[in-house]
Amino acid sequence: MIPFSVLDLCPIVEGGDAAQAFSNSVDLARHAEGWGYHRFWLAEHHNMQGIASAATSVVIGHVAAATRTIRVGAGGVMLPNHSPLVIAEQFGTLATLFPGRIDLGLGRAPGTDPRTTMALRRDMGSADTFPEDVNELETYFSDHPGRVQAVPGKGLKVPLILLGSSLFSAQLAAAKGLPFAFASHFAPQLLDQALHIYRQRFQPSTTLQKPHAIVGVPLFAADSDEQGQLLLTSMQRQFINLRRGVPGKLQPPEKNLKLEASPAELAMADQALSCALVGSPDSVEASLKALLQRTQADELIFSAHIYDHQARLRAYQIAAEVRQRLGATCP
Repeated sequence: MIPFSVLDLCPIVEGGDAAQAFSNSVDLARHAEGWGYHRFWLAEHHNMQGIASAATSVVIGHVAAATRTIRVGAGGVMLPNHSPLVIAEQFGTLATLFPGRIDLGLGRAPGTDPRTTMALRRDMGSADTFPEDVNELETYFSDHPGRVQAVPGKGLKVPLILLGSSLFSAQLAAAKGLPFAFASHFAPQLLDQALHIYRQRFQPSTTLQKPHAIVGVPLFAADSDEQGQLLLTSMQRQFINLRRGVPGKLQPPEKNLKLEASPAELAMADQALSCALVGSPDSVEASLKALLQRTQADELIFSAHIYDHQARLRAYQIAAEVRQRLGATCP
């Protein structure tokens, strides 16, 4: 059976704070390690009141120190916000502290709004140099980085994974022979086309001999279909509030969501979450089989953006149990 991984958005819930979010992320990572998950990734977002992982490399170090074997990394660092040298230094340091356990997923979007992008002191057009920045970053991790070196960094060959919700990074990952992760946990529209382009155009490299496609999946597994559907409403509310321009902390589930959102808003949220696995273990298993058949993914990475921490743990536990059942039935 293919690897299952975790994408944790380090949610700050309504009534909670960042300290609680960090504690919950560490607890989730420890459980995920015990359940056999392959990676635990954290994502860079800025000026988001409901996400605590803005200083992504710092949180990665915190989680890696609290675990033993699970790979920990960025899913991802938004490279246009940073100097490649600084990222090489940060992840060279992490890879030195936690050998063989650090991943560096790279995104091309700023991960925030235009005003915050300016506050990050970056050029609004810096995404245009993404391919060159990736090349520069690779050089710092190589055996021959040149006169400017990331210390530590030289020779560490920190694994790079390109992330995207469009076709651009699929093409770049294929050309460079790198793994590719598609953000279908929030933007599934181009999933099938991006995977097709990535596989069709893939060029083997010293890093990777054949394509490795990671598919992001929203996860709202519970002990019943009704519970799963209720958990889903927190994320629906998050999407709706973001569209309204009032993003905030992750809100609790809402049984009567139709009373506070328009049909158009609900349709938008449903479309964004169209790849979600929702409901009981049997429902999740059926949806998972269909998704694997559709995508032929090499790895799935689940994002369970769930208000209640215990319910979030249960969702990941159910997914791990389903994986074991599917693995037992594979020839």
